Amino acid sequence: MKTLIIVIVVILIVLAIIAAVVLPRLRSKATERKRVQAQQHLEEANKRSARAESAQAAAEEQAARARRERAEAELRAADSERDAQERLAEAERQRAEAQRLQDRATNLDPRLQDGDGGETRR
Repeated sequence: MKTLIIVIVVILIVLAIIAAVVLPRLRSKATERKRVQAQQHLEEANKRSARAESAQAAAEEQAARARRERAEAELRAADSERDAQERLAEAERQRAEAQRLQDRATNLDPRLQDGDGGETRR
């Protein structure tokens, strides 16, 4: 019976020694795995952050380009409208001058009022 107790105690001591040697190794491996995983997450976060910054810069540039194009289009429209107004004003001036000349011609020779050119046949 004593031998059985001694064998059991020896087995327990051997198991305790094995556990004392193996458990720290298992803990260090788990710690190393967690450290590697944390490092991978950090690298992925840095990559995504860089992509997000790049995408944001591209979007801001696109928005600025759209605003610039809209401003240029508004300037072109304003120029076109101003040109049209100038042409309209010139047409009105020409019409007024034509009317003035027609009135003057009528005053000088009332027979020209019908617009026949005042030519008389011989």
